[in-house]
Amino acid sequence: MAKAELAHHSKLIYPDGTIREMIIWRLPRQSRERSHGLKYRLYYGTADGKCFVRYDNETGKGDHKHINDKEEAYQFETVEKLIEDFQKDIDRFRRAG
Repeated sequence: MAKAELAHHSKLIYPDGTIREMIIWRLPRQSRERSHGLKYRLYYGTADGKCFVRYDNETGKGDHKHINDKEEAYQFETVEKLIEDFQKDIDRFRRAG
């Protein structure tokens, strides 16, 4: 049985101690829920788990994002756009801080 392959992993610690971590896996096959063939979790928050911005595609929920406690659907287009949108939301959150 084929396994998922790590396509991207990066972690950045901001000067204020918050963390941006991006993990993207390439799946061995596409599914109805993950037609793009990827599983991902992009996290921005504190080291102890307080989430401010998160994009993921958890089984049963599909592509979606969390901004603080608000969850909404996310329209996946490309990995590049996913990362760009995630960073824009982080930047907005940090400016509003």
